Amino acid sequence: MTILSVLVGLAAPNLLSRKWSHHITTLLFFGFGLWSLWDAFKEDGDDDEFAEVEAKLDADLKANAGATKKSSKDDDDLKKQKRSFLLQFFSPIFLKAFSITFFGEWGDKSQLATIGLAADENPLGVVLGGILGQALCTTAAVLGGKSLASQISEKIVALSGGVLFIVFGIQSFLSTVEA
Repeated sequence: MTILSVLVGLAAPNLLSRKWSHHITTLLFFGFGLWSLWDAFKEDGDDDEFAEVEAKLDADLKANAGATKKSSKDDDDLKKQKRSFLLQFFSPIFLKAFSITFFGEWGDKSQLATIGLAADENPLGVVLGGILGQALCTTAAVLGGKSLASQISEKIVALSGGVLFIVFGIQSFLSTVEA
């Protein structure tokens, strides 16, 4: 996703002048910053939604508690043996994780910001920084998602993101445009 965003960002200055793409990028940073700050201050019950999903997952877990782990493991092994080699690699969980991440990121603020950065900055640095940032966030989510979510509120995350976007907007506004 990051590489696709950078490629779009590289094409943007060919469609628009470098000056206009810089100004659009600056406006996007300020807009995303204000949007994130707005989300942080309005916070309309996302914690309730999280609790609702958690309750549903707990109910599903209790409903499936009757099956033993051994029979479940045997069923999984049998299913794996029936799948071809390629389908074993692209397991259902791999495909779910890939599609959730890929389509969840499609068109979000970070992707649009990456496009703007790539239009205005060194594309290699944008790719490496974007991939490293995504890898760290995904690793933190996978390893400590539930405990991290209980310790850090969405409001703090939105506030931090909003402030960072505003800082990037200020930096972009103060920087000169190369012709």
